[in-house]
Amino acid sequence: MPIKIEKELQRKGYDLIACIDEVGRGCLAGDVVACAIIMPKDMEIPGVNDSKKLSVKKREQLYNEIVKNAIAIGLGQVSPKIIDEINIKESTRLAMKNAVLNLKDKSGAPVVPDYLLVDAENVPINIPQLGLIKGDEKSHGIACASIIAKVYRDRLCEKWEEDYKGYKIGKNKGYGTKEHREAIKEMGPSPIHRMTFLKNIIG
Repeated sequence: MPIKIEKELQRKGYDLIACIDEVGRGCLAGDVVACAIIMPKDMEIPGVNDSKKLSVKKREQLYNEIVKNAIAIGLGQVSPKIIDEINIKESTRLAMKNAVLNLKDKSGAPVVPDYLLVDAENVPINIPQLGLIKGDEKSHGIACASIIAKVYRDRLCEKWEEDYKGYKIGKNKGYGTKEHREAIKEMGPSPIHRMTFLKNIIG
């Protein structure tokens, strides 16, 4: 996974480059989650790739490696209620903004980045930034952010499965699988379903 883009920005004088990605944008249930991460200069962790292209076991291994090495990590999440109120695009941008505002180093001290590299979005915050289409394929840092966000949200899905049984959210991660859609038709939506996403299912 290349770190060429990060190196170019470092040559321009940016030291704290936060890379940002989200997960859960297309789900029927659960929060949208974003991660902002600042990795050490010139660090390239072997195996890091777009989280969707990795096995569960590999993601967990890389998650631990990334957390161990990261300079700072921030997470942001936006609930289904807010998603229904302001739409998924604005909710994704809000989650990304919250992730940046939540950036902390290992001691828990806040960290303010001087540049943002974002996967295919722009973050509503006054920090210089660049949006990259398929950023998780072009930037090592964005791929790291995608892994952290994915593992964190998958763990939330396991909790949601315990709280809202019958929808198999631990298995489908909130996405609209046939099994998930049938469960919604049979039982109706739960409190963590995005009602604006269910119009074609429940009418």
